[in-house]
Amino acid sequence: MQDTQSKSPEDLTINLRRPRFELAQALARDWHGGSPFRTAFFNAMSMLFPLGEKFFIDSVRAFRPEIEDERLLAEITAFQGQESIHRLQHQRYNEMLCELRGYDLDAMEDPSRRRQEWVRKNMSKKRQLAGTVAAEHITAIMADAMLRNPDTMRGADPMIAELWRWHGIEETEHKSVAFDVYTAVGGNLKERRQALLFSTWYFFKDTFYNMRLMMRHDRESGHWREWLRGLNFLFGKPGILRRIIPDYLAYYRKDFHPWQIDNRELIDSWAREEHHASGL
Repeated sequence: MQDTQSKSPEDLTINLRRPRFELAQALARDWHGGSPFRTAFFNAMSMLFPLGEKFFIDSVRAFRPEIEDERLLAEITAFQGQESIHRLQHQRYNEMLCELRGYDLDAMEDPSRRRQEWVRKNMSKKRQLAGTVAAEHITAIMADAMLRNPDTMRGADPMIAELWRWHGIEETEHKSVAFDVYTAVGGNLKERRQALLFSTWYFFKDTFYNMRLMMRHDRESGHWREWLRGLNFLFGKPGILRRIIPDYLAYYRKDFHPWQIDNRELIDSWAREEHHASGL
């Protein structure tokens, strides 16, 4: 890798896209193969993104004055642009979902909102950035597993599946930006590792909390067979979370960098499919 603060591949471009997804018809129902669990899992994750991505943007922006590398500065700008659009897309998704299905948006956002308020008041800016680096790793490896394995979205509504693939592509493109900023401003290994432990706990705690609210509202939370099928989806076959374990653990290596998991071919493949679909 080049001797600059940015350690992303030299041929990588972080693209700013503004897609439009028509979601209302699908969000009104169990859009992932008719499965309440799988639908709730992805919907519950979506609930985390608007507040989370605002936090990510702010934590990276706080260190922009300390960055000297023009390439990394440009990547920060692109990162902020992509995350801002993700935030708007998922806010629209979440508000539409809650309106259509009667969920309480405030109840699902409140744990994240209160925790972020505490973090902003009580943790250093560098520790906040470490949390962003960790969360970006989780989203990047989940995106990689989704893009590599079509069975993650098998049976899902095509429009919603495409929203998640688009989001996954952009998480892949900018997956090292926060990491490189953290490294450039003197982030340390111990803090980076600790941040992943905490981020993992809260990411999945909040996701399953939101799932419980959704499925209880839909009167699905007590259906143990649906939960067994859902847990098999996550950890058995196909095991969408089981698949990410090796890449998750790689983060704890002293010499880890996100682009050691080089998956630029997934970006290229998606881009070719998009051009073909649009007739370009």
